[in-house]
Amino acid sequence: MGNLLYVIAVILVIIWAISFLGGFYSGGIIHALLVIAIIVILLKVIRRA
Repeated sequence: MGNLLYVIAVILVIIWAISFLGGFYSGGIIHALLVIAIIVILLKVIRRA
């Protein structure tokens, strides 16, 4: 389950980076995805320690 969350977080960060660097405007959903991805990555790091 933890690996799945990490994969989802990485995918969300990649989607955010593509839309941010590509200049596409998709509103606040991209930033919400980034926040969710960061939270998932932080939870993964905290649980591992």
